[in-house]
Amino acid sequence: MAWDANRPVPWRRLVREWLLYVGIMAVVFVVFFNDDGLIGIIAGLLASGPLYLGFGYVLAKFGYQRKTLKELRAEPKSPRGGRGRRSDSSDAASSAPVTRAKPAPTKRTGGGGSGRPGGGRKRR
Repeated sequence: MAWDANRPVPWRRLVREWLLYVGIMAVVFVVFFNDDGLIGIIAGLLASGPLYLGFGYVLAKFGYQRKTLKELRAEPKSPRGGRGRRSDSSDAASSAPVTRAKPAPTKRTGGGGSGRPGGGRKRR
């Protein structure tokens, strides 16, 4: 997509996500790095805010928008690889299970031979 200056930027969501990240990472850093330069770590976390908001702004202007958890929960689950139940009622008549073709035999499955010249005799 192209840059569109009229696209809205979800500032509230971006700030909320960044604050959640900073809160979690601050707790993790305090727990694991008790006395090892917490001031620098906290400064780094605070410096990540403008970077995160800047990238979020640019991505929003290009049209990128992640789905919220609410939107993800509302979506119907799509079947993977044709398995599972389909949401279309037209496919209800063809509810027979899909069978896969049998793979070609290999050395491991016992159908590919020994791979040695001179036959597959076993020595005693």
